[in-house]
Amino acid sequence: MARTKIIALDDDPTGSQTVHSCLLLTRWDPATLREALEDSAPLFFVLTNTRGMDAVRAAAITREVCRNLRQALDEFAEAGNPVNPLLVSRSDSTLRGHYPVETDIIAEELGPFDAHFLVPAFFEGGRITRDAVHYLMVDGEPVPVHRTEFAKDSVFGFTHSYLPDYVEEKTDGRISAQEVERFLLDDVRRGCRVRLSSLKGNTCGCVDGEAQSDLDSFADQVLNATADGKRFLFRSAASLLKSLAKLSPQPVPAEEMFRFVRNGRPGAVLVGSHVRKATLQLQRLLDEAGTVGIEADVDAIDSDREALLRDILSRATAIHKRGETPIIYTSRTEKVFDSESKRLAFGERVSDFLTDVVRGLPPTLGYLISKGGITSNDVLNSGLELRTSRVLGQVLPGCSVVRCPADHDRFPGLPVVIFPGNVGDDNALARGYRRMADVPVVEERAGTA
Repeated sequence: MARTKIIALDDDPTGSQTVHSCLLLTRWDPATLREALEDSAPLFFVLTNTRGMDAVRAAAITREVCRNLRQALDEFAEAGNPVNPLLVSRSDSTLRGHYPVETDIIAEELGPFDAHFLVPAFFEGGRITRDAVHYLMVDGEPVPVHRTEFAKDSVFGFTHSYLPDYVEEKTDGRISAQEVERFLLDDVRRGCRVRLSSLKGNTCGCVDGEAQSDLDSFADQVLNATADGKRFLFRSAASLLKSLAKLSPQPVPAEEMFRFVRNGRPGAVLVGSHVRKATLQLQRLLDEAGTVGIEADVDAIDSDREALLRDILSRATAIHKRGETPIIYTSRTEKVFDSESKRLAFGERVSDFLTDVVRGLPPTLGYLISKGGITSNDVLNSGLELRTSRVLGQVLPGCSVVRCPADHDRFPGLPVVIFPGNVGDDNALARGYRRMADVPVVEERAGTA
């Protein structure tokens, strides 16, 4: 009988923010995929970083991953050790990303599927779905996500929070709102097995969730249906993965993640995300004792890159030697571009610069915190040049800690916090710093987001 493996193609490296003990892959050659398929964890993530690309490149990367995965799966089947893949296109809980590009490619290469489901709820980040409308909780109140800053994204903007309308908008009418199957709270709580079994032809569905127990119930019904031969594809945020994987609590509690810090030394924080939440969190972090800010002027990256790099690394090294924590952050002014391609190209130049910063940080760092999804992907992939890494767990809700391998040439055993740009209240980044630095918690200021 085929064993089930949950495989998440993650468009940035934050999808592991609800699970632990699994592998993150920054390479997807057949040999690396075979290694992940053999791993004892019930799931693994392939970090494609496609949210930082244009749609054409995102499609090409997704297709390459799928074809290599097909090769690896076929080899397992031929060897008499078949794997039943449960495929998840993991993306943003605020509906930004290349939908339907990625799910279309996965369906072409690894289908056919009976249905694909949009499941954007992410409870640790305050994202819920009710009556097929997706909300962001702000000060305890649900705000339809199309009314937030995320809907105004210059690449992935949208105008609908009602998911059937969102699907029609993003598919340019290829899938009409009326065709989208809605799995509402009553359905997921009371049972929808019969409906799941009746789906065919890659029907599009959207799924409600107000609490983890809702997705636990839905996942149970999905797993029962797949055991009977149904094939489903998911476009989801991170909470569904927690329900599908059914993992026990993480081995090391969040408040004890400092146990992984190397030799009790101070670390460094890298902030690339520009969303308003990240900027507010950065401001609070810079008020913490023992932190020293270093601003990376993004306008100088094109004009005086090498001098800027030398200056930042020199200052970071001096701060670290004093026993303090350098906070390296990109300038906060949001640049405006007249085309999506120019915006993405500039973002890639900034990311390339930040990975050079990571490569040059002192090898005696105790830990690294990376703020921002695309920033974190580049830190793992290019800055640290990791082929694979393993998730230790979360230091805060939605913020995973991974560790460099023991044989890493510069940072052996370094714990790295993947801190999404849009997660946490105003104090969250400071709280994560305190936990990794093992600094006593002090009373936090009011006014959290």
